[in-house]
Amino acid sequence: MLTLLDIRNIVLIEALALDFAPGLSVLTGETGAGKSILLDALGLALGGRGDAALVRAGTDTARVTAEFSIGPTHPARALLAANDIEAEAGTAIIVRRQLKADGGSRAYVNDAPVSATLLRELGALLVEIHGQSDDRGLLAARGHRALLDSFAGLAPQLAAVRGAWSAWQAARAAEAEAAERLEADNRDREWLEHAVAELTALAAQPGEEAELAEARAAMQKGARLTDDLAAVDALLSGRDGGTDRLAQAARRLDRIGAEHPLLGEAVEALDRALIEAGEAEAKLAAAVQALDADPARLEATETRLFELRAMARKHRVEADALADLAETLKARAAALVAGKTGLKALAAATAAAGKAYAAAAADLGAARRAAATRLDAAVAGELAPLKLDAARFRTAIAAAEPGPEGSERVEFEIATNPGAPFGPLIKIASGGELSRFVLALKVALAATGSAGTIIFDEIDRGVGGAVASAIGERLARLAEATQVLVVTHSPQVAARGAHQWRIAKAAADGVTRTAVVPLSPAERREEIARMLSGADVTDEARAQAARLLD
Repeated sequence: MLTLLDIRNIVLIEALALDFAPGLSVLTGETGAGKSILLDALGLALGGRGDAALVRAGTDTARVTAEFSIGPTHPARALLAANDIEAEAGTAIIVRRQLKADGGSRAYVNDAPVSATLLRELGALLVEIHGQSDDRGLLAARGHRALLDSFAGLAPQLAAVRGAWSAWQAARAAEAEAAERLEADNRDREWLEHAVAELTALAAQPGEEAELAEARAAMQKGARLTDDLAAVDALLSGRDGGTDRLAQAARRLDRIGAEHPLLGEAVEALDRALIEAGEAEAKLAAAVQALDADPARLEATETRLFELRAMARKHRVEADALADLAETLKARAAALVAGKTGLKALAAATAAAGKAYAAAAADLGAARRAAATRLDAAVAGELAPLKLDAARFRTAIAAAEPGPEGSERVEFEIATNPGAPFGPLIKIASGGELSRFVLALKVALAATGSAGTIIFDEIDRGVGGAVASAIGERLARLAEATQVLVVTHSPQVAARGAHQWRIAKAAADGVTRTAVVPLSPAERREEIARMLSGADVTDEARAQAARLLD
């Protein structure tokens, strides 16, 4: 609901801050006092057109701030979250609009700058304003279906239709994709068969390319080192090689080693050298084996490696992906064989999903038509007390393109005179009738999730007596479920308010200003008495005002 409206330099309002409460609040005052200025200011804060004429004469900038308290699941919070604006549950939403004398304006929500478009969208979720020429809220046909669904409590049926619609669309997409793929595979049948054959023959394995490349590099290195390795091997282990000579020297020295201690040490050194030489021969043999430079094996390895890489380039994949590609193409080839059978199964699934959607949509449509009858009766019961007894109301339901919300188009229509054709509310009803029709609808739809604040601008224009009392009674009833603000000239309506403000205009020092004053119970009686009797307030008017307030 609206909790605060702060206005600075709007037309005749210099500075004004109003705290609002739940229930029915009424704004009264003499004609021309400036009641419409309040609504213009609030409309500006909610995204209305920034008219430079609203800026108070002699000032450069006007500003309007509105604060709203809403529940954690209110759609306004989702809208702000979708636009990256902080609006945590439990915190107020503060809307601010600045307007310059040259017509430029800026808008903010919770101190974050926003566009006028977003501000209008947010404002529509927070406040409904119904006036003599209003074309929003209940009068917008695009929202009538949702209002009817909310009135009838059709959330479960609507959820079923949305789920069935999603399943149907998914089945249709799967069928279309399969048909397109099958058609493409049919066009590429010859290529597909050839690709499967050559990939099957190649039988590539994941990781095989890296292993072949590593083996090829080792064999190429071995080929470069072959001559050096052979020469070293000849020096170490060939006839009269280094190891053989060391062994001969050790044997001869061993025979005379006892002749001198140093000769014994020399024998021990030669023995160690022979052991190290043996280890060197073993290492050399292992290296020769590791660096296998067999030309035939190298050629076979290179041939396999080049085949893998060529096939990978051909299919524009990594060599390690060839095995997976082979399986994929085999599956496509198999699907090509059984493609028509599979497509028939998908078509059957699509048909079944379509049938399920049609059944769910039919249930929802039947529930909507039944609810329309109940809504028509509820609205009809409100018309006579509002001096609209000659009018008729109906909820028109027509077939529409199937969608996630069902297959009906819903629009509220009226006929204001006997024998007159039905038509849209905004085109058929006059200004005063329109406001009373809106009130009748709002009362009938009181349980639906409308905006948290509803404003009626002079809904009682042109009526009085019993009709004005009926309007006041219905406004009070509506205010039990949501916050209602009404600008009124009717004492019967004013007396129904839980809170009342008097709007007055005064001139001082050559400057005219509009002020808004909250009224105490005694001041309310005096104000309503003024509304009853005019300029001269009589005791009889005061007594009548007291009776109305009671």
